[in-house]
Amino acid sequence: MTTLNIKRGPEFSRILGLGVARGEHAVPNDDLIEPINSSDEWIRKMTGIATRVRADKDTSVLDLSENAAREAIANAGISADEIDTVILSTITYPHMTPGGAPIVADRLGITAAAYDISAACAGYCYGIAQADAFVRAGTARNVLVIGAEKMSDYVDPTDRSISYLLGDAAGAVVIGASDTPGIGPTVWGSDGSGSRLIRQTASWLEVRDNPETPFPTLFQEGPSVFKWASFKMAPIALEAIEAAGVTPADIKAFIPHQANVRIIDQMVKQIGLPDTVVVGKDIVDSGNTSAASIPLATERLYRDGQVKPGDLALQIGFGAGLVYAAQVVVLP
Repeated sequence: MTTLNIKRGPEFSRILGLGVARGEHAVPNDDLIEPINSSDEWIRKMTGIATRVRADKDTSVLDLSENAAREAIANAGISADEIDTVILSTITYPHMTPGGAPIVADRLGITAAAYDISAACAGYCYGIAQADAFVRAGTARNVLVIGAEKMSDYVDPTDRSISYLLGDAAGAVVIGASDTPGIGPTVWGSDGSGSRLIRQTASWLEVRDNPETPFPTLFQEGPSVFKWASFKMAPIALEAIEAAGVTPADIKAFIPHQANVRIIDQMVKQIGLPDTVVVGKDIVDSGNTSAASIPLATERLYRDGQVKPGDLALQIGFGAGLVYAAQVVVLP
């Protein structure tokens, strides 16, 4: 019997470069409180958010993606034509087909394999898992992973469940070969029994069949989401630490999805991270940017001088689906 003679890729992969793009406008709580009959004090207390970034009307998810991607490629020290796979995680690209990733690749001047994934706030970590596997399998040399959202396009300003949380941004990384382990095993999964906890208010078929159906926006059942994220995700994070062969004391930074400061604080407590671990809280100024939030929080820690290249970071994304993914990575 003839067998395949398959060349394997490198044993390890790592993050080579990071880039971000935030919406052009900082929107303070006071700009949003009237339609939801709330206050700046209440929003800060319940979420920790002071402002959120939102993009111009004419700025698209693809614009944000392209800007973040160019910065990530430059910081990786490679040229765009060395990228051979593009993964775009988004739930706010307004076309069912074609996907946004091939268009971003074309804007970058490359003909790489390109596709979109829809894993909401866990999408960035899902993309990291896939990129790591592609590089180590020899399927790709360098993979561009983008998490990008323009959440403001799907906000009902009168909705008190989620509208005031959301922002617009993109974060991107380049994943490539490494001589040493740079991305730990991903611990991921889903609980579809909770799929209605974070959802689109109507399907596009409902809009088609009933002209009176309002344009679909995002909605969440806040208390249930808070309970799930605060207590169910800590064990996943601990699994990721164990799978990476390290301990909580080895972690320099904890960079969770930026859903809510209270959720983040509860997770830190549940995981039992030491006080020496810095915690990403970009949500205070950028809001919840879904698939973009982890790279944005990572960039903020760099900018504030709280992390440096080579530090170990525990990152975890979780959101609509309900889906989740966590891994320990070496920061670029």
